[in-house]
Amino acid sequence: MARQFARIAFSVFVLASTVAIAKEPMNYVPVAIYSDLREQALAVTAKSLGVTDGVHGVLMETGYPEAVVTLVALADGSASLYYSNGGGIIGAGGYKGPAVAARSLVAFAAHNLKKLSPATATPLPASGRTRFYVLTARGTFTAEASEDDLGENRHSLSPLFYAAQGLITEILKADEARK
Repeated sequence: MARQFARIAFSVFVLASTVAIAKEPMNYVPVAIYSDLREQALAVTAKSLGVTDGVHGVLMETGYPEAVVTLVALADGSASLYYSNGGGIIGAGGYKGPAVAARSLVAFAAHNLKKLSPATATPLPASGRTRFYVLTARGTFTAEASEDDLGENRHSLSPLFYAAQGLITEILKADEARK
């Protein structure tokens, strides 16, 4: 177990180090499957999930020089992690840890809606930036901040960022256990 957490911590360190040196906008085109999955996630409705809560989904996207990492959490416990350059972990919500963390993230996002604005578009974030999309019956809401500011607790959405990081940890643990 300690070895697993060390591997996760190392992965986070490598990604964080990469972001720290990236100063230019990303220079890549997302693969088609990523774009399709992202569009499907952004289009999910509360009715399709069989829920009636105000918030039914959260996407957290972080830009890195090589790719955007998209975390998807839905009110029914669905959870996935997509990489814009291909790959990811789909269907992690089939495991207890990620399912509970996904539902918690969605519920927590409902308490942060006042910190977000209605989304008129859904662009990918630039390198070093993190963007949230919160799906509600009233539409999609969004906010963006520096990943550093979020990670260093210098932004009002830092608690939401940390809740999302908790889901990422659960997804990675479930994926590792599956192997």
